[in-house]
Amino acid sequence: MSGHSKWANIKRQKAVVDAKKGATYAKLSAEIMTAVKLGGSDPNMNIRLRTAIDKAKSEGVPNDNIHRAIEKGAGASSNSNMEVLIYEGYGPGGVAVLVKCLTDNRNRTAGDVRSYFSKYGGNLGDTGCVNWMFIEQGVIEIKKTGDLETIINTAIELAATDIDDSNEDVIFIYCQNDDFNNLLNKLEPIAKIINANIEIKPTLIKEIETFDQAKLLIKLIDILENHDDVSEVISNFDINDEWLDKLSFT
Repeated sequence: MSGHSKWANIKRQKAVVDAKKGATYAKLSAEIMTAVKLGGSDPNMNIRLRTAIDKAKSEGVPNDNIHRAIEKGAGASSNSNMEVLIYEGYGPGGVAVLVKCLTDNRNRTAGDVRSYFSKYGGNLGDTGCVNWMFIEQGVIEIKKTGDLETIINTAIELAATDIDDSNEDVIFIYCQNDDFNNLLNKLEPIAKIINANIEIKPTLIKEIETFDQAKLLIKLIDILENHDDVSEVISNFDINDEWLDKLSFT
């Protein structure tokens, strides 16, 4: 069974710092806006939106913030100036980096993203330069409660491509994009769904060779994630376990 990358563990470490900086609310709001733009503003008809709202509520995001994010996302759906974009580049040590954005000004966003790459030892590339090292897949995160055997068997029957139950609290179920909505609809009545989304996953992993490269890379990803237009940053790096505790996210 596959597990999440080390960046998932790093993000858990930096979550406390992010919350202090207000980044958590901003990123959860961005998830809601993107879900609305892609699937509409009615949570009863848009499961991706419903799970994004539930996730935001579980993290303590105020209802007013959630409503504003839905309204802004709905405006993005009808506003031709709002775009969902993915920028591609190389970070320190040659790692591949994808930057998912929701923006009404691609020139502003591209300029900021390019400057961050340059400042922290990377470079922004052309479309297609690194996306061949990643795949898109549906990921459904389920709380370990209820009849887990039935949940897992149902997921397998409905074409889940992988199931990761190594975490003591949750199960991660992976599937092809085309099977995502059907699998989510079938699991919802029998499982406690914590999060559900279409995620991008690396197929090739790049080992970071020096601690200095690791520091620059984490700073690059951190500043990208805190940009208002950025909804997600995906990379294909692996970092020596001994370095993780030494990394600073302040």
